[in-house]
Amino acid sequence: MKTLPAAMQVLVERLLAFLAQDGCTDAQFDALASDLFAYQYEHDEALRRFCQRRGVTPRRVASWRDIPPVPISGFKDATLSCIPPQDCERIFMTSGTTRGDVKGRNHHPVMAVWDQSMRGNFARRFMQGVARMPMLTLFPSEEVLGNSSLARYLSLAAREFGAPGSGSFMGPDGLDVDGVCRTLDAATARGEPVALLGASYSFVHLIDALDERGLRFCLPEGSRLLDTGGYKRQAREVPLDAFYDSLTAAFGVARAHCINMYGMTELSSQFYDEGNATVPSVKSGPHWIRTRVLDPLTGLDVPAGQRGVLAHCDLANFNSATTLLTEDVGVAVEGGFLLLGRAEGAEAKGCSIAVQEFLEAALTVRLEPFDDAQDRPVEGLSPNGVMS
Repeated sequence: MKTLPAAMQVLVERLLAFLAQDGCTDAQFDALASDLFAYQYEHDEALRRFCQRRGVTPRRVASWRDIPPVPISGFKDATLSCIPPQDCERIFMTSGTTRGDVKGRNHHPVMAVWDQSMRGNFARRFMQGVARMPMLTLFPSEEVLGNSSLARYLSLAAREFGAPGSGSFMGPDGLDVDGVCRTLDAATARGEPVALLGASYSFVHLIDALDERGLRFCLPEGSRLLDTGGYKRQAREVPLDAFYDSLTAAFGVARAHCINMYGMTELSSQFYDEGNATVPSVKSGPHWIRTRVLDPLTGLDVPAGQRGVLAHCDLANFNSATTLLTEDVGVAVEGGFLLLGRAEGAEAKGCSIAVQEFLEAALTVRLEPFDDAQDRPVEGLSPNGVMS
């Protein structure tokens, strides 16, 4: 593992042990969330300024729910990191779909935590007791897209859980439909279960290509599919029911074995459902991530059963910010949450206001020095530290 500052190394080792546990209590989650927040507050200047504006310091955080969620758009304009970016092992960048070439960045001093989060969660939620299977990824490899968290995710899946024949089937000329068909034919002839994984729209392109060729597959029992990412910046959208029906028709895999992964560059962990026999499906995460459903205008939890904007506390996000306010709308249900789409109308306005508040705090010099010991601005002290 890369050499880290001593205090961060202690936190990383503690976090790796926490991820390896079989679950946790609320008290254990709160304790680690509080300690991570205290570390980020001390070393992450943009986060500290934002929290000070909210009047929140480590002294006031007893639970993960007390941590102010950072709007994910803040990752585009501020450097959220406890160490200099040049000292990080990897920096993942967003696709820049909402503001052109302005990309969000999530800084990772070491990849050990991100990788362990992915492996343990993926093994439980997707592999479900199977050690390996041929794994076809419909996305460029991380060697091609080194700053893509999805490329890392899919490449790691193929390395850690893939049988011979696994790898990326997306090259410089686009999707390798011939290679996919050959591999699926071979697996079918052997009666060997196979996994197809990729961005949701990659599946749309693949099914279109199969339709043009008049091809259909009946993959062996135990085969499964994983899609992620939706249809950002794509020419057309496909309703969820129609999408999962088309997967079943094209590959002979029941909708119950078509799993959707919900993740984002700004997080270090992923959510999964238990298949898509019905949609929208219930999403849930591992024991090191928790979710609230908020009114973005007030920052308060919405009443049970009502829709709001999702906020996640991901302890694996140890370097930037554990707690994020997304721009995704959902509703809390038994066992997790339903993902309902992107924020619009009043919800989108609330997210924009939250972003503006973050930027005003994180990117400007405070006019009032803040006394952390007293949790309040210092009276009678000018910004340069001289008594007035």
